[in-house]
Amino acid sequence: MKGILLLMAIVLAGCNNSKRQDTPTTNPDSLKKQDSPTTPTPPESKIYSNERFRGVTVEKTGEHTFLVQGEGQIFEANFSWVVEDGHEELKNGFQMTDAGAPEWGKFRFTIDAEKKRPNSTLHLILFESSPKDGSRQYELPLVLY
Repeated sequence: MKGILLLMAIVLAGCNNSKRQDTPTTNPDSLKKQDSPTTPTPPESKIYSNERFRGVTVEKTGEHTFLVQGEGQIFEANFSWVVEDGHEELKNGFQMTDAGAPEWGKFRFTIDAEKKRPNSTLHLILFESSPKDGSRQYELPLVLY
């Protein structure tokens, strides 16, 4: 009986070792990335919001022109903006929404903002001016380029 068990164990072991490997082994480092068709992808669209501004987007429309749109819940529908490069204010102005607080009014405007330094990053900052002292409130910084 021991001989039969021993013989079966040897036969089974031999069967397991003689299996053919039909699946090829590939080294992941040797795989080449297939070229995909070059389709331009639109830049990521970032949506900015805070307590007074919501759904604000910036779209580059020219070499240094931008379309800014969104909604604001602004006292008397009037808000201000400034373009900064991290060192100085380059431009400033004001805009109006189509409704004043407590409603959310829509706005849409374009700005032309050119960099003075090529390695700088321009930011557009939207804000509400305090009716008491004119100080900036609810600043919303947006990256231009």
